[in-house]
Amino acid sequence: MGLPLAKRNLAEFLAWEDLQTERHEFFRRETFAMAGGSARHNRVIMNLGAHIAQHVDGTECQVFSQGMKAQIAEGSLYPDVMVTCGKKQAGDEQVIKDPVLIIEVLSTSTKGYDKRDKFALYRTVPSLREYALIDPTTRQVEVFVLTDAGSWLFTDQSKAEQLALSAIDLTLPMAAVIKGVESAAL
Repeated sequence: MGLPLAKRNLAEFLAWEDLQTERHEFFRRETFAMAGGSARHNRVIMNLGAHIAQHVDGTECQVFSQGMKAQIAEGSLYPDVMVTCGKKQAGDEQVIKDPVLIIEVLSTSTKGYDKRDKFALYRTVPSLREYALIDPTTRQVEVFVLTDAGSWLFTDQSKAEQLALSAIDLTLPMAAVIKGVESAAL
């Protein structure tokens, strides 16, 4: 996360960001430059995206990664991976309004932000049912599921052999999630 840039409304931000070479997040009427990710970070995102895409193929769900924004109450953010189910997204949409699952792959520079601030912002999305945090360096995997009572249930899946994502009814071998991480350039 960088220092805030010029304040805008969401429509102005989306038009402005279309002209930028870097990605930016927008919330509380402020624009923030995004930090780049490592090969390890990107490898986990690609692994997740590929397996989730295969899992949801033929269903009403779609998976998106890195380049698509999720709309929050006061702006938009870039999740590493997100799944939406229901209304298909049109090809020209810039922002996903109804994700049911969001996954963030942690890095040293964004770990605290993703765990605290970003999760608080994502919780403003009415459709969100599950939020997962995956640290490819420490192999820590934290999953939060929205209960029927409206609270978030935490599960530490760090030592599990399978990653369980209930929002899309997927169980994925943890080895598939981190495949290639050791060989990815650091």
